[in-house]
Amino acid sequence: MHTSTSARTAPAVASANRFSWRVVDIVVAAVLGVAIGLVFWGWNTVGGLWFVAMDGLTPGLGGIAVGIWLIGGVIGGLVIRKPGAALLVELIAAIVSALIGNVWGVTTIFSGLAQGLGAELIFLAFLYLRFTLPVSMLAGAGAGVGAWVLELFLSANIEKSVEFNLLYLGTLIISGALLAGLVGWLLVRALAATGALSRFAVGREARRDV
Repeated sequence: MHTSTSARTAPAVASANRFSWRVVDIVVAAVLGVAIGLVFWGWNTVGGLWFVAMDGLTPGLGGIAVGIWLIGGVIGGLVIRKPGAALLVELIAAIVSALIGNVWGVTTIFSGLAQGLGAELIFLAFLYLRFTLPVSMLAGAGAGVGAWVLELFLSANIEKSVEFNLLYLGTLIISGALLAGLVGWLLVRALAATGALSRFAVGREARRDV
């Protein structure tokens, strides 16, 4: 039996469509990025004070406060589920935070790139097919690793002790997994339950769970 050309190409077309960005994807990515950028702006004070306080106790422990700044990539990836979504939403959020004004200025955008890429690579590792809580927490942790790598050079952490860098990496991973991964997953589930994400897979999943 010969398989028709259309039958052979159908899976490839379906895969391409799944990864293609729709107008609604772009709009929602922008809206999420702006909203999360405002969250970042609010967290700049709270998280900044927490960071300083924890680092004052033990240098490197401040990473435990960073997780909220990593949440954009997690939420973008969970909602849009397309290549580049995690990176784009985190980057837009960082740009909004920088434009509103913070003590880090333009370097906030570099952080958004690194953190968004860290989350993006986790979703890529699962081929944009799995969006469970464990994957979400891994994406948050990945964003933390991205932040750590950037700060090795941007903040000259590479000149600090091995002990500091290992502790800072550990706290970034924990904070990313919990404050970005777990909290981000819960927020997306709550938003999907309202029907606001009905045009996305996560919204359809929420309806099936009801």
